[in-house]
Amino acid sequence: MNLNTLLNVLIVGIIAYFVFNTFFTNGYEKLDQATAYAQLQEDKSIKLVDVREPSEFNAGYIEGAQLIPLGTIETDFEAAIPDKDAKIFVYCRSGNRSAQAAKKLVDLGYTNVFDIGGILDWQYGVVNS
Repeated sequence: MNLNTLLNVLIVGIIAYFVFNTFFTNGYEKLDQATAYAQLQEDKSIKLVDVREPSEFNAGYIEGAQLIPLGTIETDFEAAIPDKDAKIFVYCRSGNRSAQAAKKLVDLGYTNVFDIGGILDWQYGVVNS
């Protein structure tokens, strides 16, 4: 394989990655929890949002999280976090609702949304009410 062919394959691969990431995650990014934890430690401006129900939140949540249940995102989110360019991490119990929430946020015009999955997989401690 010559250098030009190798470069073309590399460029196509990079483009495919970004297209896949945009279209198959509906405009938001999935972020592994180790990376999310490290970023939360370094950047206190990140908005950490728990999209579970209040009873689930009261049983334990990630430190610094703000509760905005999935069912209230369209009505309550913009008042709680008006900055559409804020870096937002969303999580739920297992990762299903966080993906739905991330999609809804993108649909509302938020531009920097990350789905970090479920609290069941969170290995960095939780706050118990």
